[in-house]
Amino acid sequence: MKTRKLLMIPGPTPVVRSIQDQMGRETVAFGDPDFVKDFKELVEDLKAMFDCNGEVFVVAGTGTMGMEMAIANTLKKGDNLLIVSHGFFGDRFIELCERKGLNADILSSEWGEIVPVEEIEEKLKEKKYAAITVTHVDTSTGVCAPISEIGELMKKHPETLYIVDGVCATAGEPEYMEEMGIDVLLTGTQKAFGVAPGLTMVWASKKAMDRRKELGVVSEYYIDFDKWLPVMKDPSKYYATPAVNMIWALQESVRIIKEEGLENRYDRHRKVADAMQAALEALGFKILAKEHCRASTLSNLIYPEGIDDAKFRGLLAEEGIVVAGGLGAYAGKMFRLGHMGNIDKHDLVSVIATIERALYRAGAPVELGKGVGVLQKHLV
Repeated sequence: MKTRKLLMIPGPTPVVRSIQDQMGRETVAFGDPDFVKDFKELVEDLKAMFDCNGEVFVVAGTGTMGMEMAIANTLKKGDNLLIVSHGFFGDRFIELCERKGLNADILSSEWGEIVPVEEIEEKLKEKKYAAITVTHVDTSTGVCAPISEIGELMKKHPETLYIVDGVCATAGEPEYMEEMGIDVLLTGTQKAFGVAPGLTMVWASKKAMDRRKELGVVSEYYIDFDKWLPVMKDPSKYYATPAVNMIWALQESVRIIKEEGLENRYDRHRKVADAMQAALEALGFKILAKEHCRASTLSNLIYPEGIDDAKFRGLLAEEGIVVAGGLGAYAGKMFRLGHMGNIDKHDLVSVIATIERALYRAGAPVELGKGVGVLQKHLV
């Protein structure tokens, strides 16, 4: 019998049946009255859920496009930008900014740690920055940035826009734009929303929208806020064809989130992360992210002595569990495990049990059942 695959990489995440059903609906015209109504409701829900006093843009594309969209609509050539990086994806802003002709200063942490808020505060005193970027959860390190604390700091610098990359965090880690002082928040559908890849979402505060007006004409075309704003106000208008079925899928995801309750969803992600991380540590793995800054959405696991990366992940794949390899200096030394979105307890138990078997088959001195026992105690 063919083994069912369970996708446990840090995105895309498993897609539940009700969301799959929306993706499989017969496609309609973007001007279909029912679709227009659905799209409008989705836009309003997204603004309300994340405490946005400005606009949200739901556009076909990836999280990286959302990063570029955030930069293109708030900064111009020659502007000063502070990039706070906690890993590979924080660094991605560097090349984006080089191509845009921005003057970027970078504050980088050791992988597994965060840049202290005090360092950010000192850097902001050195010069006037048009914006600061922070990746909420960097999937290369599993580090969760203290975006609320940084947001409090940014309130002392109203001239500087606060841009948060929420690709691996939004709908899994607490994010409230107005309360946390966030001016631009961006994410994709394929992570904690539990939808297939295909849409990027970019929220922009009133302050960010005012900055867009100040810029005038921007060189970018498809990702220009001004091109999409009429559509977000009235989805019956046309600019570029919306991903109709993906809009429906995201709407179903939002319905699921509202039914669970956003705070309950955050609590569930934290509880799941604590349980998974405790179970994995009991099996001999080390977690790259330090305990005070571990994400709720994924874990980056450094192998016990003697475990071969390719062999271990191959053994997991044989039994249907798909995980991701390490990045940068940790390639071959760790694997990355997503535990976000709409996964349930059955998935979690299956994953830990399969990891135990893979360790055993790889020759590690593992006590079968130990990790599952620790997981179960934390999930009770």
